Amino acid sequence: MGHSFNKRMLIVDDHPMMRKGLANTLESEPGYEVVLQVESAEEALKVYDDNDFDLIIVDVSLPGMNGIELVKNIHFQNSDQKILVVSRHDESLYAERTLRAGAKGYVMKFESSDVLLKAVKRVLNGGIFISEDVNEKLLMNAVKGKKDPSDSPIDLLSDRELEVFELIGKGKSSSDIAKQLHLAPKTVETYRWRIKEKLAFKNSNEMMFHAVKWVENEWSGGENDE
Repeated sequence: MGHSFNKRMLIVDDHPMMRKGLANTLESEPGYEVVLQVESAEEALKVYDDNDFDLIIVDVSLPGMNGIELVKNIHFQNSDQKILVVSRHDESLYAERTLRAGAKGYVMKFESSDVLLKAVKRVLNGGIFISEDVNEKLLMNAVKGKKDPSDSPIDLLSDRELEVFELIGKGKSSSDIAKQLHLAPKTVETYRWRIKEKLAFKNSNEMMFHAVKWVENEWSGGENDE
């Protein structure tokens, strides 16, 4: 009875508990149906070809291709596809990047289910959803005119490199980083090397110092600028 009017959703997240939680929250809302759940971007692209989804919910950290790359890929195939990113990464570090990639919203994973449902509704209705703080920050950046890119290493780094840089800034060792991002330790070393090259750090200590400073600065929302 009127099932065809259900909003069909795909969840892309590599944590089974997380997927379950998201699916339960979404399906508690009449008219929302989680049609498929997959744990990698590669799988998401496979099922994307054969299905129509009203909304795709994507995590940033995925094994293999990460969530932002997935958003870019899907956006390239269909720029009308509505995508909401739900991640435990700090929103101030990633929201702008995900919106630029083609997503329509960003919600942090530990937000309450009301916030998630509000975001879903907003995106399904054609709007964009980000938190007040980040919205304000993006507006401030727009008003000030974006700072010189050297102020923001973000723009020079790839999505994966940024993830590694963020974790370095949180004091994680290479082996911790490898575990958390499902990468080989050798791959993490390669990313560290690339970050050093791109941002012209003399050594690991200098990179560590800047990563820590950057994470702290981004998190405080940068309101100590003035």
